Amino acid sequence: MQIHPEFQLHNRSFENHKDLLKHVKEKFPSHASFLEELFSDSDFIMARTSGSTGKPKPVKISKNNLIKSAEKSINFFQLPPGTKALLNLSPQFIAGKLMWVRALTGGWNLFLSQADTASTRQILKKEKFDFGAMVPLQLSQNIELITKIKKLIIGGAPVGKKQMKEIKNLPIAVFATYGMTETITHVAVKGLNKKALEQIRGLKEGIYTALPGIRFEKDKRNCLVIHTGYYPEAVVTNDVVELIDDHHFEWKGRFDNIINSGGIKIQPEEIEKKLSPFISSDFFIYALPDEKLGQRLVLVIEGKKDLDIDFEKLLPKYHIPKNILFVPHFTRSFSGKIKRKETLEKAGF
Repeated sequence: MQIHPEFQLHNRSFENHKDLLKHVKEKFPSHASFLEELFSDSDFIMARTSGSTGKPKPVKISKNNLIKSAEKSINFFQLPPGTKALLNLSPQFIAGKLMWVRALTGGWNLFLSQADTASTRQILKKEKFDFGAMVPLQLSQNIELITKIKKLIIGGAPVGKKQMKEIKNLPIAVFATYGMTETITHVAVKGLNKKALEQIRGLKEGIYTALPGIRFEKDKRNCLVIHTGYYPEAVVTNDVVELIDDHHFEWKGRFDNIINSGGIKIQPEEIEKKLSPFISSDFFIYALPDEKLGQRLVLVIEGKKDLDIDFEKLLPKYHIPKNILFVPHFTRSFSGKIKRKETLEKAGF
């Protein structure tokens, strides 16, 4: 792994990777292990999946492919040498690793912060950035300070309704990203506010657009299949999509979330989209066992809220929840993704 001659860490330049590694070990020890692996003689690094849709598993990634992925992001977001970037994600996961690789490859000036709220807020109060990445939970925790980042990408979990309202008219560009460890972070981007749609030509509201060299198709399940351009084989996902063309798609939901109620297959995310304007709290649609239907739809709401919804006007007959369950607190991953099964199990359902 080569270091771009213009790369800096907190405004400091380095003669070689040994000097950089020594400095990181002294000042930012939590990042040292990844850099040691990155600068080793091996052609590969090891990463692991987040575990949000199953057990975490190790993934072997070539360093050449890390660089190819980084270059796609650098070109797509137009981030030249000297870009000042914030890294406040854990280097244990692929998102944090790739911020390092992008900075080293693109000649950025990288600033490190711990992933906790206090550390991120502290650095945002002092510095302004050209580029940064957060999970939705971090976005919520720093909403009044994110205007300090000109281009911000959000990944790891869907951006919530409240957050969408908060970022809609901000003077910075905010993007949602689609990707995973197996694709070496994001392979598609969606503009979340007006500034984002203005900055990157070709973005369409509500639609994911492929990064350079990425191509999409779908399988018989209507799930997204990704051709990365750096893997010889396609990456087959469990994400149900509406494929616009081989460079654009609209995300519909997870195939493994599909509910079969009385022989009718239902995508819960589609129901959630229709109900979203009428429920102020976080919520989700799930299925519980039913002797007659096999599975029955339930609406699960965080907290205790009075509802005034005419389900029959909003939803087809078979999409109307049979029960409404109120749960004091949802179980979430670090990125803010709701863990549906665990939430109901902890609540005793």
